[in-house]
Amino acid sequence: MEEPRWLNETERRAWMSLMALVIVGLPDIERTFRAHGLVQIEYGLLAGLSEQPEGLRLCDLARVMNVSPSRLSHRMRKLVERGYVQIRGSDDDGRVSIAVITDAGQRLIEEIAPQHVADVRRLLFDPLDEVQTAALADALSAVAGQLGACERVDTAPTS
Repeated sequence: MEEPRWLNETERRAWMSLMALVIVGLPDIERTFRAHGLVQIEYGLLAGLSEQPEGLRLCDLARVMNVSPSRLSHRMRKLVERGYVQIRGSDDDGRVSIAVITDAGQRLIEEIAPQHVADVRRLLFDPLDEVQTAALADALSAVAGQLGACERVDTAPTS
């Protein structure tokens, strides 16, 4: 059996810092969403759709948000029931469903977004200078890419 590749001091420090962010920081950020009856993924879906006024195909939305179709379906059902999203068929392809943010969903995003960005800045970016922020972005992009996470794409629906 091969000897484990133990973490060196720098790797251990990075890992423990990431765990602190996940355990302490993310719940702090999620409190903003919970006050409005949302969880992080639902806010992310609404935020993504708010940037696509013509809507997104559900398959593209799942890919961009890095969620499975079943998880997307469950979360979208809640957002539709609350009146924040509408699902419509494509004019070009009856097999395609397109999610569009409603006026109520847009108003909710506009209400939550200022506090969300303030939380993200306070917890993640305010302690960093520009060089550290660029290094963090590069490092996290490499990790996300290795995990198979999707980069943001601007995808217009086929209507």
